[in-house]
Amino acid sequence: MNVSKKDEDSGNLGIFYHLDKTTVLQEARVFNESPIIPRKCRLLLTKIIYLLYLGEPLGTKEATELFFSVTKLFQSKDIALRQMVYLVIKELSTIAEDVIMVTSSLMKDMQPKSEVIYRANAIRALCKIIDASMLPSVERFLKAAIIDKTPSISSAALVSSYHLFPAGKDVIRRWANEVHEAINSKPASLVGSASSYLTSFSTGASSYATQPSTSNINQYHALGLLYLIRQHDRMAVTKVIQQLAGGGRGGFGSSSNVLRNPFSYCLLIRYAAKILDEDPNSRQQMYELLEAWLRHKSDIVNFEAAKAICHIKDVTAKELYPAINGKFVFLSSPKPTQRFAAIRTLNKLAMTHPTAVQPCNLDMENLITDQNRSVATFAITTLLKTGNEASVDRLMKQITGFMSEISDEFKVIVVDAIRSLCLKFPSKQAVMLNFLSGVLRDEGGYEFKRAVVEAIFDLVKFIPECKEAALAHLCEFIEDCEFTKLSVRVLHLLGVEGPKTATPTKYIRYIYNRVILENSIVRAAAVSSLAKFGVSVGDVEVKKSIKVLLTRCLDDNDDEVRDRATLYLKLLEDEAGAEKYVKDDSTYSLSALEEQLVQYVSTLEATEKPFDLSAIPKITKAQAEAENTRPRSIDLNTTSQTLGSVSATITPHVVNTSISTASRDVTTPTPTGLVQQHSYAPKLAAIPEFASYGELFTSSNKPIELTESETEYVVSCVKHIFKEHIIFQFNITNTLNDTLLENASVVMQPEPDDVSLEEVLVLPAPKLAYDQPASAYVVYKRINPEEYVLGSFSNTLKYIVKEFDPTTGKAEEQGYEDEYQAFQVEDIDLLAGDYVLPTYLSDFITAWDQLGEDGQVVETFALTAMSSLQDACTKLISLLGMSDVENTATPQYTSLHTLLLSGTFLGGIKVLAKSRMTYAPSSGVTMELKVRSQDIEISRFMIGAIA
Repeated sequence: MNVSKKDEDSGNLGIFYHLDKTTVLQEARVFNESPIIPRKCRLLLTKIIYLLYLGEPLGTKEATELFFSVTKLFQSKDIALRQMVYLVIKELSTIAEDVIMVTSSLMKDMQPKSEVIYRANAIRALCKIIDASMLPSVERFLKAAIIDKTPSISSAALVSSYHLFPAGKDVIRRWANEVHEAINSKPASLVGSASSYLTSFSTGASSYATQPSTSNINQYHALGLLYLIRQHDRMAVTKVIQQLAGGGRGGFGSSSNVLRNPFSYCLLIRYAAKILDEDPNSRQQMYELLEAWLRHKSDIVNFEAAKAICHIKDVTAKELYPAINGKFVFLSSPKPTQRFAAIRTLNKLAMTHPTAVQPCNLDMENLITDQNRSVATFAITTLLKTGNEASVDRLMKQITGFMSEISDEFKVIVVDAIRSLCLKFPSKQAVMLNFLSGVLRDEGGYEFKRAVVEAIFDLVKFIPECKEAALAHLCEFIEDCEFTKLSVRVLHLLGVEGPKTATPTKYIRYIYNRVILENSIVRAAAVSSLAKFGVSVGDVEVKKSIKVLLTRCLDDNDDEVRDRATLYLKLLEDEAGAEKYVKDDSTYSLSALEEQLVQYVSTLEATEKPFDLSAIPKITKAQAEAENTRPRSIDLNTTSQTLGSVSATITPHVVNTSISTASRDVTTPTPTGLVQQHSYAPKLAAIPEFASYGELFTSSNKPIELTESETEYVVSCVKHIFKEHIIFQFNITNTLNDTLLENASVVMQPEPDDVSLEEVLVLPAPKLAYDQPASAYVVYKRINPEEYVLGSFSNTLKYIVKEFDPTTGKAEEQGYEDEYQAFQVEDIDLLAGDYVLPTYLSDFITAWDQLGEDGQVVETFALTAMSSLQDACTKLISLLGMSDVENTATPQYTSLHTLLLSGTFLGGIKVLAKSRMTYAPSSGVTMELKVRSQDIEISRFMIGAIA
């Protein structure tokens, strides 16, 4: 039947467009006719598949009746009809009931004597029906099918086993030898046959013409299943990679050219790359394999190997060189797909290794005029990342004519690349700012305009020379901006940065225009922006003008606008109130506030007193934004689960401070110190043995991993600091499903043996079932409260082992004690930063001057191992355990930087640090560190953390 395809322009919607479910179900009576008419039944089965594809809902009863009507078609010997029957059975198996009844018919078609076309389809259909309990009964058939010489049958069995693996891991793991044999199978001969899936519409029962298979796709399926079976055994995976590598790499196994399918090599490359990242000892061995695959005869294997090398963690320029050379070939390929794949990989690589990509610049410039605009977009953005300062003007001219030809999606990519280029070459900011202001006036959607505005915001923040010009362009933009969100953001920026400029009055006119011409949301934002000018600008005449403008806003028809105007008029008369409510950008930590409120309303004793808002930490706007965009901490959730097993009445934990904490991790924001503390404190207080230790001072920002994630028992540690006690919380996870651990504890040994610490309590984890984390605790007491101990602790895990049957859920009554001598968790270091609570200061200079030089200690350090100022800042913040102030954690210049840090030492002692750094490629980082505190001994102690 020759039917044209669906054509939206011509209005031809196909022969099945007007299908109705009720009509199709009524027509299903044709399945009961005798004799069966294959052609008629095939057409009806096609209609059923079409309805299911469109998402037409079928009730359970309807699906069940239809399913058993279809099973009657097994009486027909028509091969094409049988294929449709298998397909419909697979689709209905998830909806209908009692589908297990068709198992016998499918198993009959799986027999070796059946038609070849029957066997592969029967295997796929059967594995959609059976569950884990029935898997042993078909194990013999599936194992035989896996090693079958017919590739279609072998692939069907392998793919089905792959899908059944989550439900029947233990059974399928026993098939590893058969799967390995399928990988090593020889190619099918011309005499052997693989069934063709092309169907004829003859009503006879004649067999299909057979054709030899040359794809060897069953190797790809077999390799995927073998990795699934052995993925937790790194040594076994490494051995498989070495055996199958082939291709003339001497010493990596004797099996040359075992794999004949290029997709199989791609899988092997990905497994090798995973081993390379996880096991440093295998890095050189796996890299040599990846480099050898760059010379494979298949383009897809070449590209996969090159991409794997580009994605290696901490890859060097020398290691990248062969992969970059391989990209040269693809950049000049006549195939658009190869050009696109190569340029996209280089684009991503240019973000981290622009120098390594520079040799490709000439080839990439030829791609700017490529007919495929996706290729051209990636080419221009990659050149923006790899080009030098001299090429900026030429590239910007090419981009100007290029932007009108691409969609908003690609425009965003270009704008993001230009933003990076602005920060890389500040001297070219005028050219790029003119370009950004030009595209800001062009037509475009919200995402595109937002990307341009964000780029200009970054110029204002990081390049002071272009601040006034950038603000002027933003003022012009809001005059005709159709996006309320962007107008509000620009108005906020004008309120923050406008008063700091030399002539702040020129921005007031643009802001007040928004009060007259815009909607209520923008008008309210404009009122707030005007108030910032009135508070921050010292000129008395400016303040008078702002009061006049705000007074006019009192007649606005929107409540929000009137209320803001009233508030700010009042604050303009109250300098202390203006300082607190307008200038101060700090806010309450919402996560800590939420937790304290939950504790307050859930505890009867607490509700008898007013809620203490001063106990909630404050954080800056920047920290609040980082907290909102940060993914939920897995470590924190795990800790909550393990500590949550202790049930007790939780009393509110109040910390006598109102200052906030900041992240110790600069690149990936983590929960602030007090936020983290508020999470741990009530759970620790719920454990009776810790009740006498007093209030928790600080905890580790995130658990310290003491083992690798692939080991049998995964252990991490959190350090909790109290006034006189130190609690080490070990979070332990058992990854063996046939083992139950009881009374698991950690034996800690100080190195060297420190008499100033006394072990007072070991609290074991009572039970460690499979994949259910639990916590063990070790508590040390400082003998001398005035002495702050530093050192390292070696750790050994002890436990009682019991055999566990996953099928019955029961463990043996008798177990045995074991230390698992091969298992030694990594050492734990007690650092100076562990005694410090990172805190935020809104005015660092005033606090620094108040402490004075009496408690100051100054030292100079040569940090030759540091490769940049950013590395030095990150390391210093981690060692001292303090919070960066005024966004100084990220250096704005590559050769000179000043880092400001703030913290509270154990006992409530304020500690501040100021570090002046210089960087030179020949000598590394040279740092002068000043530490001030209320106690000179604490200052010396903190300086000693660096030495």
